[in-house]
Amino acid sequence: MSTIIEQGHVKATVANGIAQVEFFHPMSNSMPGKLLNQLADTITEMGSNSDVKVIVLRSSGDKAFCAGASFDELISIKDLETGKKFFSGFANVINAMRKCPKFIIGRVQGKAVGGGVGLASSVDYCLATSSASVKLSELAVGIGPFVVGPAVERKLGLSGMSELAINATEWRSAEWAQERGLYTQIFETAEAMDLEIDALSKRLAASNPEAMAMLKKTFWHGTDHWDTLLYERAGMSGQLVLSDFTRNAINAFKSK
Repeated sequence: MSTIIEQGHVKATVANGIAQVEFFHPMSNSMPGKLLNQLADTITEMGSNSDVKVIVLRSSGDKAFCAGASFDELISIKDLETGKKFFSGFANVINAMRKCPKFIIGRVQGKAVGGGVGLASSVDYCLATSSASVKLSELAVGIGPFVVGPAVERKLGLSGMSELAINATEWRSAEWAQERGLYTQIFETAEAMDLEIDALSKRLAASNPEAMAMLKKTFWHGTDHWDTLLYERAGMSGQLVLSDFTRNAINAFKSK
């Protein structure tokens, strides 16, 4: 199990003012705590890099964008402090994207689950393929989308977020996500999506950095309290993951 948790990577490349930040994990791009911390640090680093004008957030492969939290790491949590630290990983990434002075374009090439929906909700402009359906599965495994909830609600509204959170076993299509404002555009192929991302990122790289930073700040107005809110929410998830109900639900889910 520890070997699986240790796998994966986060890497960044910069060219012509555009930073490509990519994450990967062999288990459908699920996110162990180590990768979450690396992703948060990388986004912060790219945000302070004067050579970077715009960031593209992407994952590796052609199927799942992000399967959310690593179940292998979840079932290894034995105490509240460890649980809160793990779920704080998603809080760190969301807050890093929120505070980053550069626009972040999301490239969602496949399904997004749980924390993956949180990542897609936290970019500033999100493009996706028609196969990029979404699901908040946390309640189905005995937890709840507490940490990612504010980010998802900010994009989908309370109605959309609660629909996903309550009906936790059902997928919603990419078209559903676009209609509610999560995705700005959807494409039949990843190739078509990448052409649009390339064109948009080049236009942004040639735009006024100061204007973009000021504009981004206005987009995120009213979220300064997330520094404390998301960590409080991490404690809620950290507590629930210790329950027998949740452990049994996660193990049942893993055995499917």
